[in-house]
Amino acid sequence: MSIKHSIESYRLYDDFDDISQYELDLLAPAVNFPIHSDDIKILKKQSTKIKKDIEKLVNDYQNRYTTKTNKSLYNLMVLSLNSELQNIIINLRYTNLDKSKESLEKMILKYLAIAIDGNKTIYNTTAKFIREVEYLYNQLIDIEYQYYVTRERNKEEQRLLKEQIAQEKAEQRKLAEEKKKLAKEELKYESEINNIKSKINDELDMKKRQKLLDRIEKLEQMLLDVDQKKETIINLQNGKAGNIYVISNIGSFGSNIFKIGMTRRLEPLDRIKELSSASVPFPFDVHSFIFSEDAPALENKLHKIFSDNRVNKVNYRKEFFKVSIDELANTITEIDPSAEFRKTILATEYRASLEQNIYCNSDI
Repeated sequence: MSIKHSIESYRLYDDFDDISQYELDLLAPAVNFPIHSDDIKILKKQSTKIKKDIEKLVNDYQNRYTTKTNKSLYNLMVLSLNSELQNIIINLRYTNLDKSKESLEKMILKYLAIAIDGNKTIYNTTAKFIREVEYLYNQLIDIEYQYYVTRERNKEEQRLLKEQIAQEKAEQRKLAEEKKKLAKEELKYESEINNIKSKINDELDMKKRQKLLDRIEKLEQMLLDVDQKKETIINLQNGKAGNIYVISNIGSFGSNIFKIGMTRRLEPLDRIKELSSASVPFPFDVHSFIFSEDAPALENKLHKIFSDNRVNKVNYRKEFFKVSIDELANTITEIDPSAEFRKTILATEYRASLEQNIYCNSDI
């Protein structure tokens, strides 16, 4: 074998068959894989088990070799295998799992080729070990890859959290601006009412007097509307009140895919328009708006009900669910019988695009 050739060529030992036990111990394979997944408790538990399995496998096969020569060759092979595996693990990233698995397969084939060119009497044992350790190495790579998956998920969650915080700040600013606008309207209506009241007693013409009274009634109704809007804004600013929305976009995500989200916008449709203009080819269809004094709790309740239907089962900030529209409508009606739910999926631009494609293809 090439390992024996290296030892003999560099004269590490005068007699390869007379290596002392101390020297043999120096060649004993160390199963030590410093990997990132050890930084995560649950992954460390998994990787520790695999490392122990590898160590047990290495020791079991080591005992099958009866001569010092074969044992030392085996130990050198294990050291080399572990070293190459560590190199693969060090170069593993979130985007290159397939490449790492290919590197492992090439490594295993290389060692099988070396083994078949070596001592024929121990080839079967060596080849069997290489194949068995390959399975464990694969598991170790998968565990390490989960570290990168977890890190990527955390990065995405942090990004979405920052986006959510920025969105909530923007919504709070808009609510504050709307509150100022309503305050101005309130002063305007009150001033006009007081002005009319100061004139009405001096008005002798009954028709003109009635006209002024009608105007006061209209202004008072407008004031009532302002008060209701102000109350809604106060509730929204408290942080819990809001609207749960159910929307779909078959042109972008296909049928039976719905987004269940929450907005504190005074005009919830503004949030849907914003989503429709953000990196999707077609606008969303709105199926329901549900106002709630505790919108986060209602949103969480719906997400739990449809947890098995999540499209993305890793990142829970992705609020898309694969569910039939009938099941979705029935669930929402059970939760809030007063909530309106529109089952019609217009998808106007998407359907128009399909028709345009058919028309264009027919002219070819």
